[in-house]
Amino acid sequence: MGEPTGTPRLGRASSGPGHLSGRGGRRLRPDSYFGTTRATPAATSVTAMGLVWRFLATRGLDVLIVLAALESAIYTALRTDPDRPSGAMLWLEMLVAAGLVLVLLARRRFPFAAPAALWIGCGVASFLDHQMISSQAGIFVAGLGAAVLLGSLRSGVQARAGLLIVLVSAAVVVYNVPGHDPADLVFTPLIFVVGWLVGYALRDRNQQAEAAEERAQRAELERESAARLAVAEERARMARELHDVVAHAVSVMVLQVGAVRHRLPAGSEEGEALRNVERAGRSALAEMRRLLGALREGDDLLELTPHPGLDHLETLAGDVRAAGLDVRIHTDGEPVPLPPSLDLSAYRIVQEGLTNALKHSGARRADVTVDYAPGELRLEVRDDGRGGHGQKDGAGHGLIGIGERVKTYGGDMSAFVATSGGFVLRASLPLEGEA
Repeated sequence: MGEPTGTPRLGRASSGPGHLSGRGGRRLRPDSYFGTTRATPAATSVTAMGLVWRFLATRGLDVLIVLAALESAIYTALRTDPDRPSGAMLWLEMLVAAGLVLVLLARRRFPFAAPAALWIGCGVASFLDHQMISSQAGIFVAGLGAAVLLGSLRSGVQARAGLLIVLVSAAVVVYNVPGHDPADLVFTPLIFVVGWLVGYALRDRNQQAEAAEERAQRAELERESAARLAVAEERARMARELHDVVAHAVSVMVLQVGAVRHRLPAGSEEGEALRNVERAGRSALAEMRRLLGALREGDDLLELTPHPGLDHLETLAGDVRAAGLDVRIHTDGEPVPLPPSLDLSAYRIVQEGLTNALKHSGARRADVTVDYAPGELRLEVRDDGRGGHGQKDGAGHGLIGIGERVKTYGGDMSAFVATSGGFVLRASLPLEGEA
């Protein structure tokens, strides 16, 4: 029989790294999709080159904005055209050219206002100096980036308003250039419209990715909720079964105490003590019945038949064979008497394994092994199906419930796809007092 390299244990869950969340557990989202970078895990040994790359990954765009601002200011000072300003006007235009680009540094805090301010400022500045905006490569690149930012805004209203600002401002700048070509009034704004469309496509793609992520999170929450419900239902079922086992034992004790009391002389101290024991036993039975009524669901029927145990496995196997699955029962070791509750839980474990094999695996044969090992009871249900049925279509919830039973007795349980094919369910239950 093949064994997997790693056996997954049921009932254990690992938690992934946390994520930034807002009020109510909702994940915080940026207003713009452009220029957002997820932080990567820190390396074990941080090198100088690694620090540089991390800086560029988070602040690389800010560096480019600063360089574009410096280029715009320097180029304004080095202009040689006849309209080149001088004196205080030169310093003013240098500050304006650099400031228009540097306003993009506020894009995270003001995702709409920052790029919109750049374009509106360019339109206004073109009236101050007809050549200042149209002759700057740095401002051109910054304007293109601002168009992308406006297109990537989460709000569709703001994105469309940004497109209008880009079109009007670009047309104003071109119109104020002396001797401009009328065709430039159309084709130059179209260049920035392409940038806006790039940002809009980026927005649409990220919205689809976020929608898929939300669906995955909802599905995960639903799975966790279903698993918790399965555990709660199994615990309630165990409590009802345990009531039947304990109630039978207490009833026998009360009857035996009553029989002994009637043999004692009337008024004896021993008889009075046994009467108190009998009264306490009957009170305990009444309380247990009241608790059972709270645990039993409204549509549950009262179980009048004895609970099954491992002695009933052949009957269970016969029922499963009649449904189309060939079941073989194997017993290893010398059978020993089991406590009623443990005997019932062992039966339920085998029953769940065969139910999963019958309903979900497409198996033709299942082998059940009951091993009475020293100090523990080992159970195994192995089928020859396609495997993996324990984690699909809600079948895993039954295994989760069975895992809760095993945990109650301090045992161990595993469910996995065997390397030789088929699905394997294993459980071991400690036998107290067995050496």
